[in-house]
Amino acid sequence: MGKTRPTSPGLSFITQPPMMATTLSLVSELERIANALDTGPGASQVSLAAVAEKIAKNLGVRTEEVAILAVSNRWRHLHFLVPEALKNVGFIPLSSHSALAARTARDSRPEIENNFSDARHATVFEGVKIAGASAQAIQKMLSAPILIEGRVIGVIQVSRKGANPVSAGLDFNADDLEKIMAFSKPLGKMLQHIAGE
Repeated sequence: MGKTRPTSPGLSFITQPPMMATTLSLVSELERIANALDTGPGASQVSLAAVAEKIAKNLGVRTEEVAILAVSNRWRHLHFLVPEALKNVGFIPLSSHSALAARTARDSRPEIENNFSDARHATVFEGVKIAGASAQAIQKMLSAPILIEGRVIGVIQVSRKGANPVSAGLDFNADDLEKIMAFSKPLGKMLQHIAGE
C-alpha cells in the first residue's frame, strides 16, 4: 500500500494552529474593510456591531460581551460605539481611576482581569440589558488600546459575564490578549473614519 512520509519539523512553522489561522483570517478581513474606507465614502456602511460579532465568535464570547469605545479628545472621555445599547447610557472620563477602560487609554497598555468582579469599578454599564438578555455582572475582562500611528483613539474590551466567575467560563489568557491586540490595528483605521474628531 502507500507509504506515509515523515513530517518535517520545519513544517510546523508553515501550518498555523486552527485557532491562530482563524484569528489571522479575521485580522485580514478587518484590514480589508478598513482599507476600503480609505478608498471611498464607505464609513457609514461599516457596521461595528457586525465587526464585534465576528470578534466575539473568534474569542468564544457573546456579541454583547465585546465593547468598542472611542476616545473623545475634545471632551476627555471614552464613549461606547458598541454595544449599541450602551451608546446613550453615558461616558467614561479619561481621568477615572476606577475604570479599566480609562486606565487602558491613559497607559496605552493591554490588561487581563480575571477577577474583574472583585476590582473596584463603575457598575452602571453592567446594569443595562443588552439584546434582551438579563443584565449580568462582568466577571472577567480583557482590555486593550486601539491605536492609530501610536496614538490611542479607542479601547476594545472583551468580557465574560455571569452570576459568578465559574459560571462566566474560562479565564482569559495571554493568547486571548494577543488576539485582541491583533485586532487593534484594523480597528484603529476603522475608528479613524467612523469616530474621528
